Amino acid sequence: MSTDRLAGETPPGQEAAPGTAEARTPDDAAGPGGAAAPESAAAQEGAAAPGEGATGREESAETAGAEAEAAGAEAGAAAAVSGAEAGAVGSGEEAGTPSTGAESATPASGADAANPGAANGSPASGPETGTPSSGAENAAPASGAAAANPGTAKANPASGSAKATADALAAAVRAVESGERSAASFFNDAPRPARPAAPAAQPAKGAPQGGPQGGPQAGPTGPGPEVTRQPTAQETGGPARPGGPEGGATGPADAAPAATGPAPAPRPAVRTLPGVEGVRQVLAAGGAPETLAEQTAEVLGERAAEALAEDPWLLLGVPGVRPEQADGFARALLGPACGPGDERRAQALVGWLLEQAALAGHSALEAAALRAALAQRSVPDPDDALQAAIADGAVLVFQDAIDEPGGRARPATGDDEEEQPVRVLLGLDRFAMAEESVADGLARLLNTFEAVAEPTQGTAPAEDCEAAADGATADEAKADGAGDAQVTDRDTPGERPATTAPGTGTGTGTPTDHDTAPRPAPPSATAWEAVAAAAPSPSAAELIRAAAHSGLVAHTGAEAARAEPAALIAAARSLGLRAFGATHTENGRRRLAAHLTDSAADATATGSPDPAAAAVTVSGLLSGREGPGRDADGALALDLLVVLDAPQLDLETAALLVESLTDGTRLVLSGDPGILWSAGPGRLFADLLAARFCPQVASRTPDFGPIGELVSGIGIGELSQVEAPGKEVVIVPVRDAGEAVHRTVQLVADSVPRAFGVPADHTQVITVGHGGAAGTRALNAALKERLNPGPGRFGGFDPGDRVAYTPAPGRTVPGTVTGADAAGLHLDCDGSALVVPREQVGTGALRHGWALTAHQAAGTRWPAAVVVLPGDATGGLTRAWVYTAFSRGERHLSVVQGADQALARAIAEVPVKERTTRLRSLLQQSVQSSEEPPAAD
Repeated sequence: MSTDRLAGETPPGQEAAPGTAEARTPDDAAGPGGAAAPESAAAQEGAAAPGEGATGREESAETAGAEAEAAGAEAGAAAAVSGAEAGAVGSGEEAGTPSTGAESATPASGADAANPGAANGSPASGPETGTPSSGAENAAPASGAAAANPGTAKANPASGSAKATADALAAAVRAVESGERSAASFFNDAPRPARPAAPAAQPAKGAPQGGPQGGPQAGPTGPGPEVTRQPTAQETGGPARPGGPEGGATGPADAAPAATGPAPAPRPAVRTLPGVEGVRQVLAAGGAPETLAEQTAEVLGERAAEALAEDPWLLLGVPGVRPEQADGFARALLGPACGPGDERRAQALVGWLLEQAALAGHSALEAAALRAALAQRSVPDPDDALQAAIADGAVLVFQDAIDEPGGRARPATGDDEEEQPVRVLLGLDRFAMAEESVADGLARLLNTFEAVAEPTQGTAPAEDCEAAADGATADEAKADGAGDAQVTDRDTPGERPATTAPGTGTGTGTPTDHDTAPRPAPPSATAWEAVAAAAPSPSAAELIRAAAHSGLVAHTGAEAARAEPAALIAAARSLGLRAFGATHTENGRRRLAAHLTDSAADATATGSPDPAAAAVTVSGLLSGREGPGRDADGALALDLLVVLDAPQLDLETAALLVESLTDGTRLVLSGDPGILWSAGPGRLFADLLAARFCPQVASRTPDFGPIGELVSGIGIGELSQVEAPGKEVVIVPVRDAGEAVHRTVQLVADSVPRAFGVPADHTQVITVGHGGAAGTRALNAALKERLNPGPGRFGGFDPGDRVAYTPAPGRTVPGTVTGADAAGLHLDCDGSALVVPREQVGTGALRHGWALTAHQAAGTRWPAAVVVLPGDATGGLTRAWVYTAFSRGERHLSVVQGADQALARAIAEVPVKERTTRLRSLLQQSVQSSEEPPAAD
């Protein structure tokens, strides 16, 4: 590495860095009534305070779970959880964006759609309003989990056939993925009125005090603090709930015991106007900005005003609103009746803390951590608050086996002779449902896989040779056991079912001719061996053989190893299978398409004139814009799916994807285990590898060059000097954040273009978080002033501005502004035109994009990258963060180094910021169940 200045660089000036007014430290968290500060490392920096007139949409639209904004930006309840439990709330990968399930990047889970009566209202149980919700609306955004759930069909009385359900599903997925509608817009149930303040409710008599280990222990079902309630999973094999009245609500007779002590002063009834105007009226009465009205109405449903007047703490369900702000709002509305011990407040805080934990990547929290967080929020009796939340069905309880030192963790089954240590976890039902849906779906793919037919010893059937890959010679086939038969053309008319060319999905969700065509005949073992022998590398051959004999395979490798999944896809398509590869980003799709083109020596061998058509994005595949489309049953019409960038899959997206695959489909999850985990909750790829649930193939293909050598060392915890004769890696020391901003602008605008010929718009700046004196806001302001100065006449943007558009949390689309009109802001995204609706401009869905966070940059590579490490952001550094950021540059990497020795310490001592999840235990439990002998009659 070189620490020299690049040609033409000048020493930095003494001017202050732009944006220093936004500099933040761990002590900057504002108290009640102050400016909003992140509640956890995953809570969004700069969240709008109700008193500041911001809507909170800006932060909810950002990359969910994005980077920690400044060193140690972890305060409040999340910090308490972090202190009580390593890796709990506040220990997320990086500061991110509040993103409730109502505005999730993925379509709502199937559980939502299966229960049209799910409440959207107060966290306390009470009489149901009886307002029915539209079955069509509830069924539309259901995930694949719901597609497999018989209850989903009942939730949609308008669906007369499986085809109609599939059409509605595809249309809803496209609407959510494109940003036209949020997931919450499909759930318009009227919220139930909140019950009055009372001591924390005890579990109802007869409610189970414990359940099967590894499963939930829940009391009577009822509304929870989250807005879009999930139903029970008794029909999907998910967490069971105790029985109760239809809809799961407990009536007034089953409510908490009567309050003791002096009764609070009665509050005059508030007459509210209907719709958004009523919400605006209630917000104004409580001193909150009326600009929150539309968001609040969307989150709380059609009777939002009435519900909010009865339970002011429901405002916590609106993205960007913090507990101290909700407390101030409640005091203004309730007066003397408001207090820290109010049951409504405790219920809302339980849901809010679990939502913050999800932003930090956790799918569940330990009970002790949640109790500590509630205690710090002045809840008088955290235990009673948790019991009330459990009794109301707001949270689910699980027992998870604790990892055994030096061995694999055992799932808690309750059948062991010795009592095994377990931990009690609490989680929101939608994440529990998604996690269990993923585990069940992966097990289904393994269990329903039909092993390839082995040829009879000493014989070579003609069909085995016909299935061999085009381009493999007869000698190759013979050497691999194919006998003396010659390889014939697989595409002879009548031998292969007619299919539509891949990549021509209509995007309408309507089954096409190829959707109803029978599956191609499965290739034999000899055919698979023939294409494996013709693979371009030993690792690619190993991957092909693993995929031939298993319905689920995990593949690990760095950037150079992406050629191996491409070789598998090309080989499978040469055998007549409908094979596709899905990536996290459009940039990743283009790189996969290039590998597919290189892997296909003859394009006609893949069954399509364009082998690159097999490359799609995950979002495009699920929405139907890309790929083969869906069959009449709503499943993806393919035989093999390779998902690259697997570490970026969050739980809800993974659940939707896995449940969209029909029995017998091969699924290969491929990715670099050193990369940051998903922006949303969960760590699917890491849990799958740790559980050893399926065959694993580790690539032996290294990344070459100085950048590859540097990143490979970081992956094993070493920060070493590398030889960079062509200045491929340059270290630029800086003293403070102001100098870091100055040198970054100098590198992007002058040094890198002059030394390497890489223009400024092909160089990406990556920093630890959005806030701070050297965060994305400060850097983007300085880079815009230098590279594209302008007044920001289109909602703060000018033509030529580089931007990062977030259509849904967890997805970032880089682009350049080309203009604006009545429809919105027009972008050019890698040659594709995109229009950002007017209502999303200025709400956080669109940001300037010269500088990004590492989570936003994951899945994309640029010719040159400049990584900024200011000294005040060292608390957000981990090995995974550095590995991800440093590997974004293809030809050149500049490191603006202000972290000093903290960089080496983070690489050596802090591999990742841990997440609390259940998937690993669920997968191991599935393996254990399958290995148990059947019970004797």
